[in-house]
Amino acid sequence: MWLLCDCDNFYASCERVFRPDLNGKPVVILSNNDGCIVARSKEAKALGIKMGTPLYQVKDFLEKNDVAIFSSNYTLYGDLSHRVMSLLSQCSDKFYQYSIDEGFLDMSGFESCEKILELARECRQTITRGVGIPVTLGIAPTKTLAKMASKYGKLYKGYNGVCMIDTEEKRLKALEKFPVEDVWGIGRQTFEKLNYHGIRTAKDFAELNPQWVRRMFKINGFRIWQELNGISCIDVDELPEKQSICTSRSFSDQGICKREDLEAAVANFASRCAEKLRKQHSVCKLITVFAYTSRFRTDLPSNIISATIPFSVATNDTREMIKAATGVIRHHWNPNVLYYYKKAGVILSEISSDKIIEQNLFDKVDRRKQHRLNAVIDRINKAQGYSVVKSAVQYYSKRSQLKREYMSQRYTTNLAELMKVK
Repeated sequence: MWLLCDCDNFYASCERVFRPDLNGKPVVILSNNDGCIVARSKEAKALGIKMGTPLYQVKDFLEKNDVAIFSSNYTLYGDLSHRVMSLLSQCSDKFYQYSIDEGFLDMSGFESCEKILELARECRQTITRGVGIPVTLGIAPTKTLAKMASKYGKLYKGYNGVCMIDTEEKRLKALEKFPVEDVWGIGRQTFEKLNYHGIRTAKDFAELNPQWVRRMFKINGFRIWQELNGISCIDVDELPEKQSICTSRSFSDQGICKREDLEAAVANFASRCAEKLRKQHSVCKLITVFAYTSRFRTDLPSNIISATIPFSVATNDTREMIKAATGVIRHHWNPNVLYYYKKAGVILSEISSDKIIEQNLFDKVDRRKQHRLNAVIDRINKAQGYSVVKSAVQYYSKRSQLKREYMSQRYTTNLAELMKVK
């Protein structure tokens, strides 16, 4: 059996931990630069507020309905996520964090489903008491069915936050009422194919001929079919490695017009990408850097900077990434025209495992020394705070900072923003 722990309305719940007066009230979280709504509490969803709606379109509606608005406080969300996952990992030796608000536990060592159910309820109580984040637990023979169970656990209060699919009867009943487009792993293109063939529910998909499924949807679709039929075949080791990594941001006001500010921005993006790469034990062969002006400002000159740089040896080194990223900006910078760049980003591609790296006979870089340095910097930054140790080009620039008019405090990570109790 697999157990999936899914935090309920995670971003909104993080804000409510320190604002209990917001319990039962609608809450929305905004994207970078307070542009769009990216997270909603169930009360906000009930008001008909859609995901991705620009703030300026619904600001009057939100104020009229007394909706609490927050800018994205990723420092707070990341720390509370770490606390939830730390408590969750104590419930089983085989723990895997899937996302910021989800984690899997392998429950195969337990004697019976009753024992698993008992542990799940204890685990949920521990997390709620220890962190204050409400969670829903889904338990099933496969990870895909566990995801399905967690959704049912959120939908029906009678489960009290713990839903288990442990019999064939429960599996068939769960599949029968579950929309196929909501099945974990089924994307838009796959759903369009299934919809064309009249397949509406997870049960419809699970009852298809396996040879037809494999022919139409290749190996990934066939694995989903197996998982829905109770055959566990998605290995957790296959989930974390991404095929590309991107860090990008839109800049507030008019944008960035100074070269040093744009260089600092892409250097920070490159550094963040490199950290993500090392975290999943991968290296990359290509780095793409882009920056462009606003396409809506016809009164200002427009420009696009974009280039892809190959590495002679696949790498996850921060300094190599920053050197390549800032080099693109310097090479394409035009000092004779004043451009206001509204968005920039860094994309890493051709990603592979760091266990086997093809070497270059003429490589002059001491890769072992490079690896040790990155490991030390990562340890310091993890212990002392994000970007405590960084490259000089990653200096602080107000021009590249996010617009956060509705920012809450970093209650758990900044001594100057500790909660005051009277």
